[in-house]
Amino acid sequence: MTSMFNRNSREPTPSSLPTAIPQKRILEDENRPPISSPLNPDIKPKTEPSDAPLTKERASRAKKESLKKRESKVGSLAPDITSARATPDVKTVSHKIKKQKEALAPTRYQLPPPRATDFEVPRGPVFTPAFVKAGIDENDVQFHETSDHVYNKKGFHYTHCIADPTFPSTIYYRQTETEPFEARLNFEDTSTHMFLDDAGHHITTDKGWRMAKANVGVREGRWYWECRITSGIPRRNKDEGESSNGHVRIGWARREATLDAPVGFDAYSYGLRDVAGQKVFMSRPKDFFVKGDDIREGDVIGLEINLPSETLHRKIVEGHYNKAVDFKDEGNHIFDVAPIIRDRVPIRFKTHLYFEQIDYQTTKELEELMNPSPVISSTGGVGASGEEPDPSHTYPSLRTLPHSSITIYKNGVEMGTAFENILAFLPPASKPIVTVGSRDGLDDGMLGYYPAISVFRGGAAQVNFGPKFWFPPEGMAEGDVVMADSGLPSTSSLHKIRPVSERYDEQIVEDIVYDILDEVDWWMRDGGVSGKVVTYSGPRPEYSAQNGMAGGVEGSEIKELVQDDD
Repeated sequence: MTSMFNRNSREPTPSSLPTAIPQKRILEDENRPPISSPLNPDIKPKTEPSDAPLTKERASRAKKESLKKRESKVGSLAPDITSARATPDVKTVSHKIKKQKEALAPTRYQLPPPRATDFEVPRGPVFTPAFVKAGIDENDVQFHETSDHVYNKKGFHYTHCIADPTFPSTIYYRQTETEPFEARLNFEDTSTHMFLDDAGHHITTDKGWRMAKANVGVREGRWYWECRITSGIPRRNKDEGESSNGHVRIGWARREATLDAPVGFDAYSYGLRDVAGQKVFMSRPKDFFVKGDDIREGDVIGLEINLPSETLHRKIVEGHYNKAVDFKDEGNHIFDVAPIIRDRVPIRFKTHLYFEQIDYQTTKELEELMNPSPVISSTGGVGASGEEPDPSHTYPSLRTLPHSSITIYKNGVEMGTAFENILAFLPPASKPIVTVGSRDGLDDGMLGYYPAISVFRGGAAQVNFGPKFWFPPEGMAEGDVVMADSGLPSTSSLHKIRPVSERYDEQIVEDIVYDILDEVDWWMRDGGVSGKVVTYSGPRPEYSAQNGMAGGVEGSEIKELVQDDD
């Protein structure tokens, strides 16, 4: 019965064979996988049968037309489009490599040889006596109005420079300092309409909020400085009502912090308010001192900052930080040093020579972090995703530094830690302003947190950067601070509290090293020993420890800077 069924159900043999037998079974449309896989490498996405020929024809026509256009522009034969893989164009690849090298190369300036006066020791600002203000302990302070110097404006940063005969290749100039040669308030890094003493230790204003920063910044380790209120909220008196002789705010600020506002105004500074001893960040005061405890005239406020090592800092800003592995700061590694690159050009302002540098800009992410209505944020920060600043944040400018903090002291008594997890500042967390001559992601060696002080309508204060403090914190007895043996501090030195005054000497050493590296770099780019290097061959000025440089040759003028003092 079975054989009969098979015989009856069998189809007749076709009279002729098909012209082509398929070697591979074609999958039905409903069984076709949506994407290719290792087991189905030749599978293509589904397409409508009616549109397939038309799409193929259009794609082929578009390819031919683009080939004709390329042939007409280049004037060469078209490449073989039937080849499975196109051969890379050697010229194109070399051009890309050249562009990448140019992006990392410093900006080249054609400078004329220095003049004779460029070898003279630079002078500080001109001090014009303004008024005398009573200080603490019946010591009057002579305040001056500073003039004939440049101010750091939005977009540009200035440092003093001097011509150096040991830099004959292309730079000619090196960075230098002006009197007084110590850690002090920076005359160039202050807002306008501020009055200082000639030592750069006392400051006041008759205007609204103005800020001044120190001439030294810190990048890692523990550092301490003091500020004494000489004019502000007077001592409480039972028979007198509340009054004020002005206000003072103190703290730490980055390069990007605006000078025409108090410390703690934006996300680039952390401040302490004299009223109620409140801590301020992004213009949001929060209670810190006990209720009823203000910062009054005669009080000495100590500020300690604690920053992790640059090795850990760079891991964070470069996105390599792993909380499970990097929970402990082991200090710097000997060979883990990022290059310091400075794009700057010497300019002339009246009788002074300065290096002009493109400054770092405020970022959109931190501006939106200050937004009181962050719902409209579009950067993926707190407003858009609810993601608070964190060491592993999506945006480098919103990454924080573990093991970082700012501790406050009042008259020698520790008041507690005001801020923790401070925002990172190394590139790409800090970015230079996008303009001709600026390069993204570079560190000029001057990024960091600077001691900062703000005064308001008669408020006055005196800074003390050490080494002798009015109220030294515990662990900083006189002679107890030990300098590191090398430029890279060890783990123990990172955790040793140090006066800001020691940072002044370190900055000078760093500037000398960076200047030499810049000169050697240009010398090598120009060919070095085997190249044709154009050097300064004029008369060499003689060096004198008292008189600096003298002599030289006359040359064409470099750029003249015009800046209003207002």
